[in-house]
Amino acid sequence: MSLPHQTARAANPVIPGFHPDPSICRVGEDYYLACSSFEYFPGVPLFHSRDLVHWTQIGNALDRPSQLSLPADTPSSAGIYAPTLRHHDGRFWLIVTDVHEGGGNLVVTATDPAGPWSDPVRLPGVPGIDPDLAWDEDGTCWCTVAGVAQVRIDPSTGETYGPPHQVWSGTPGAKAPEAPHLYRIGDYWYLLIAEGGTERGHGVSIARGRTPSGPFEPCPANPVLTHRSTDRPVQNTGHADLVQAPDGSWWMVLLGVRPRGGTPGWHVLGRETFLAPVTWEDGWPVVGEPTLDLPALPWPLVPGPAAEQRDDFDLGELRPYWISLRDRPAEHCTTKERPGWLTLRARGGSLDEPDVIFTGRRQQHPSCRALTLVDPAEGRGGLAVRLDERHHYAIEASGTEVRVIARAGDLRTVVATRPAAAGPLVLAVTVTDPPLPHEPRTGPDVVSLGVEEPDGTFTALAGLDGRYLSTEVAGGFTGRVLGMYAAAGTVHFDWFDYAPLPG
Repeated sequence: MSLPHQTARAANPVIPGFHPDPSICRVGEDYYLACSSFEYFPGVPLFHSRDLVHWTQIGNALDRPSQLSLPADTPSSAGIYAPTLRHHDGRFWLIVTDVHEGGGNLVVTATDPAGPWSDPVRLPGVPGIDPDLAWDEDGTCWCTVAGVAQVRIDPSTGETYGPPHQVWSGTPGAKAPEAPHLYRIGDYWYLLIAEGGTERGHGVSIARGRTPSGPFEPCPANPVLTHRSTDRPVQNTGHADLVQAPDGSWWMVLLGVRPRGGTPGWHVLGRETFLAPVTWEDGWPVVGEPTLDLPALPWPLVPGPAAEQRDDFDLGELRPYWISLRDRPAEHCTTKERPGWLTLRARGGSLDEPDVIFTGRRQQHPSCRALTLVDPAEGRGGLAVRLDERHHYAIEASGTEVRVIARAGDLRTVVATRPAAAGPLVLAVTVTDPPLPHEPRTGPDVVSLGVEEPDGTFTALAGLDGRYLSTEVAGGFTGRVLGMYAAAGTVHFDWFDYAPLPG
């Protein structure tokens, strides 16, 4: 069964759910986009579109241990930060930061963005995060990083030429100048950055110069985009990248969040990818509003294939939207042991442990439901809504009992239990709007965990306030992931079903 087909209208976010730090490039009529992945494996999801609105995930750039090895002690919200995706000289180039100790900046390449991507070339001479790649007319490659510092590199070998040097500091008084992207547009080199921090003060600013290394003149209208101090439904707007369409029009992809509930507002889906139109006045970009309903685009929309609602685990490998924590060893996560089932073999003892065996998909809708048919006869495990090790809700089954577990910071409790009937059973999670009346303390949503009875009815064992699985409570850079885990022994899952709900 498929999810409702993507509508032929332009709506934001164009890639919903935890898909932050978008970087985009165009090759002919095709657009490609990459996002951050942090502590999850595989790393750096890659998307394809023909219209900038409808995006289909085609793979992950870092999908093998030789490319990405995140130790068990990699903290949540560490790992893989802020890629830049570019096409140059017939190849796709992706530069990204691996934040855990011993990681650093690295480059991978591919002729097909769906993969395979090369093993990484390390860049020990490039410090910092948020690296960018740009080539000038004579083929020199410039790497610019958060700060905003720049160094010449050979991306094929990782060699650097001289030390990094500061090229711009952003707006005086604005914190965190980061996410630089350098472009040659017309007579100028433009340096686009994010600043103000990735929270409510986030914004996009730009400067220009006659050479790729400056000096750079700031735009007098900076920030060219920000939603700080507004009541717009999209907040934290920043970390942007520019692309020109075949018709000559310009567009910006950027991250933003959709806070819900009372004060201060809680976002639970993470930082999502939005689209905004761009025009040019006096040699400077003017960015249109990244509204939830975009104006009509100047070309026909091209919806991609409808997303699958149910995964029956009938392929030899997991589909590209499935992500695991830090690694995915075949001896602990496989679809080959019991054909048509996902088999998870426990390593960590609970979702509190960084090495727990967990495989999930990003929550992409404010209201949704997820179901899975689990056979726990050989172990104990279940269905979870995860933000990090210290913030998650789960419904867990063994051969004799079903229980709901809630973890919020230092507090962990078993909220509810009931006996389990023999054999496989359907575990369920629904995320819905909070009940009326709403007031300033109302949370963003209610997470209900329970079982689906043989007649198809849902029996909730607990309904929990969703604010404790939000970035405003937990901190960090990620969003909710819904998925399956094993806490003891071996647990088999026949299928996983995800769908949006009205709300």
